[in-house]
Amino acid sequence: MYQQMIFVNLPVVDVEASKKFFTELGYTINPRFTTDDCACVVISDTIIAMLLSKQRYSDFTKKEIADATRTSEVLLCLSAESRDKVDELVDRALAAGGSVSGEPQDHGFMYGRSFDDLDGHTWEVMWMDPAAVQG
Repeated sequence: MYQQMIFVNLPVVDVEASKKFFTELGYTINPRFTTDDCACVVISDTIIAMLLSKQRYSDFTKKEIADATRTSEVLLCLSAESRDKVDELVDRALAAGGSVSGEPQDHGFMYGRSFDDLDGHTWEVMWMDPAAVQG
């Protein structure tokens, strides 16, 4: 059965530093699609983050590249299997050089925290009680 994938392309200042950051979060780099100006970060079987140097990123758009430390164009949200896994991933991101982005959100049936990566891209990590999803 076909599973649709998402490839999130993000401009970064330093590809090597970004590779180190995301591997410290527990993700892997696919060397087949990684070069000096691009890193392929495997988040899951269906989620890939392509971290592109700003020069390489500009090959794909005619628009000005946003400075994610000053503006927001997208919020990336990853699910987690438990509240503890939310805390674990965000704490690893902070230890790896990321920064806190907003206050934790605790609604009982849903819990989330967020961080900004080295380039200011905001990543939200969220757990939701499966019973709440079932309705």
